[in-house]
Amino acid sequence: MSATTTDLLISRLGGVAPRHGIVLGSGLGSLVEAITDPLRISYSDLPSFPVSAVSGHAGELVIGHLGAVPVIVLSGRVHYYESGDANAMRTPIEVLKGLGVTSLILTNSAGSLRDDMPPGSVMRISDHINFSGTNPLIGLAGDDRFVGMTNAYDAGLAASMERAAEKLGIPLSSGVYMWFSGPSFETPAEIRMARVLGADAVGMSTVPEVLIARHLGLRVAAASVITNFGAGMTGGELSHHETKDMAPVGGKRLAAILAEMIAGGDDDHA
Repeated sequence: MSATTTDLLISRLGGVAPRHGIVLGSGLGSLVEAITDPLRISYSDLPSFPVSAVSGHAGELVIGHLGAVPVIVLSGRVHYYESGDANAMRTPIEVLKGLGVTSLILTNSAGSLRDDMPPGSVMRISDHINFSGTNPLIGLAGDDRFVGMTNAYDAGLAASMERAAEKLGIPLSSGVYMWFSGPSFETPAEIRMARVLGADAVGMSTVPEVLIARHLGLRVAAASVITNFGAGMTGGELSHHETKDMAPVGGKRLAAILAEMIAGGDDDHA
């Protein structure tokens, strides 16, 4: 079915050939505002595209330009916790590759485990810990399912993101993201464990998409917008409303970084 969706989109792109795909997390739709001449297509209008029921996810494909550079944005994602399917985002990512995308930039909202990375901060993901106990490559056949993850996050794209942030004067942390399955938030004990294991932020997405993208041979970069501190760090309870309220704060900073990274042409460094 992904081939059918790819053919449908090619017929509507009018020759636009984006090399860059971006996945937007909860409340991070501000990047779409920077896209010129956007073509918007609802996920529900695309064969085999999964539709998220999580508030804060628009559920649409947006094709246009950042500066002079063509891009395609997945505004909203489907999470593992919605159906128990870690492979839920395979079709959208396969479609991106079929359209000629070579670099995938993933974004999410996350909880900070560091006192020096408060809500509103942006963290470039330098590596991840898959703590969910599952993997979207389970059940695939062939030797290519044994994907090496030593360089899961492309060094060239990471350097480009850092340069863009520095040029704009926007602080950009870097750190390790730990994937919990969700949808419940972590307990204080789990947050203490995550800190001991070397995580800097926690969240409920992104890692499955990294694994799928690397299996498909795409270059990957990722960043988290920090919306809260981890459970037990402040004494307050966590909620999805807090995530949605705080995501736009750091989201505007991340949107500016990604726009500069791509429109400025600095993303070509390998």
